[in-house]
This record gives sequence, structure tokens and C-alpha cells, in this order.
Amino acid sequence: MVKITDVARHAGVSPSTVSYALSGKRPISEETRQRIEASIRELGYRPHAGARALASSRSNVLALVVPLRAGIHVPVVMQFAVSVVTAARRNDHDVLLLTQEEGEEGLRRVADTALVDALIVMDVQLHDARLPLLRALDRPSVLIGFPAAADGLTCIDLDFKAAGELCVERLAGLGHRVVALVGSPPEVYVRGTAFAQRVVEGFTAAAHRNGLSSSVHPCEASPAAARRIAEQLLREHPALTGVVVHNEPVLEPLIDAFEQLGLRVPGDLSVTAICPDEVAEGLRVPVTSIALPSAEVGARAVELLMRKLDGADVPGATLLAPRLTERASTAPRNAP
Repeated sequence: MVKITDVARHAGVSPSTVSYALSGKRPISEETRQRIEASIRELGYRPHAGARALASSRSNVLALVVPLRAGIHVPVVMQFAVSVVTAARRNDHDVLLLTQEEGEEGLRRVADTALVDALIVMDVQLHDARLPLLRALDRPSVLIGFPAAADGLTCIDLDFKAAGELCVERLAGLGHRVVALVGSPPEVYVRGTAFAQRVVEGFTAAAHRNGLSSSVHPCEASPAAARRIAEQLLREHPALTGVVVHNEPVLEPLIDAFEQLGLRVPGDLSVTAICPDEVAEGLRVPVTSIALPSAEVGARAVELLMRKLDGADVPGATLLAPRLTERASTAPRNAP
């Protein structure tokens, strides 16, 4: 690997002079600068991120903050991460992925260095402890998710409240009168994770608006938990004919459990879900669903950051409207 001392020897200057040429901390003659730049090109020297940051005040690196907490479905998180990385590369930026649950400390550690130009923060909670620091940082940030109080922040996400409402509206339109939400694992709600809470809000509001009997059931992400929830629902709500699922790992085992308990999908029970299209399409009974627009959310989050880095004004809130795709898991309610 070519070192700064190799460049200095090739250009006939001291290593400190090369450092000054990279950082701009001290003036050097134009002739010396050109000689150093020629040596850098000829030797293929690549300054480390800190040196590039000193030279340009930009590192061309974005931080993606994704604490991998309990209850988070990693494959879906990685879809968002890939979309951010892809969009960042189109804008000549790399991405530093931060997955440890460090809260404010982790953000401050990264922000206090020249490692990154800006931050994208995921797994946002309604009352997120990181928000005061994000508002105070001298680096721009974008949140994928909406806290309870989003003033002074830039946020983007699927409108999860509207998604919960849309699933219920579809079931109500098909004549279903008793519905249930099988939601995220309990710890996701305990933390106050914003997207999960928004789905519950929308589900409950739409059920009330349509005069439906409804219930909400957090569910661990395992087949055994799906079976227990199916048994509980049929025991406590024998007239149940409609289910909304917001928990990708249990979607298939839940349908299997209901059918083992004697309910055919969609003949006896209609199922809708909020999940990636490839999950909904790939099941034995393809599920009517609202897609998670990970590619669009990631790309637009990066676009918002690029505009903020350029000093442009951006909207504080960007909510993507949910789109429901009909598949084989929903049908009109059978007459009693």
C-alpha cells in the first residue's frame, strides 16, 4: 500500500508538506502542490478518510444508524440498508453502518469526528432519547420514522397509520365485522417503536369508524407463538373473520395454524398484511398486502440528506401513501 512517505519521496518534499497539501492547513506554492498531486496520481495514493475530510470539509461518508434491538426483523432492516447504500453510491458517498445500541453516546462519538458528513437514523421511537442530540448536531440528519414530536427534524417513512387503516377498510368493505391485528413482538411496543404504534393507531381508528369489533395482539416472531395467538383468537373471538398481520416471520405459520384449527383462508378467514411484496407473494396462499417501500424510502432519505448538505431547504415530513395489492387471501365474509 502506498504511504504518504512514498508520495513525499517521489515528489521530493517532506511528508509534512504532503500533509499540508492534503489538509490545506498551511499554504504551499502552486508548483509544489502540482508536483505532489502528480505523484499522488502516478503512485495511486488514496488518502484516508480523515485526510480527505480535512482537505474538503467533507468525508463523502454517511452514517446509517440501525440499532439491532430485540424484535427487529433483520431481513427487512437490511432491505432499507441496501437501498440507502445504493442511493449513496449514486451520489458518490459511502455508508458507515452503525448497529450497536448505543443511543446518544454512539451518535456523539461519530459526529465528533470527521468520519461522516450526515446521518440517517432508523428504528425511531415515539419518545426517542436521541432526538435532542440530533436537533443540536452540526451535521444534518434524516430519520426513517416519525417520533411523537418531529419539530426541528427531517423525517420520512411509509404512512403506517394510514396502512393500518387501509387494511381494516378493505376487510370492512368485504363485510367482515370482527377483526384482529397480529402485531410486532411485545418488546417493540414496550420501546414505543414508532412504526408499530402507528399501525395500531390506524387499525384501531378504522375499526372504530366502521363499527367493527377489534383486538390487538403482539406476537413473538416464532411458529409456536403464531399457533398460540391463533388458538387465543378463536377462543376469545369465535366470530373472527378478518386478520391484519404486521409481523413478517409469523405470517405463514399463522395462516397454517388457522387452517389446522379448521378455518380456510380466504373461505372462512380473510388475511391482510403489511410486509414486503416478496413475502406476501411467495406464500402458499398469496396474501393481500401493503408493501414496505424500502427502496423508495432509502433513496429519498439519501436525496433529502444530499439537499441538506448542499444547503437547500427540505420538507420536515415526507409520508409515503400506502398501496394495497389484492391477492388470494381476502374474500367477502360468508353469510351467517
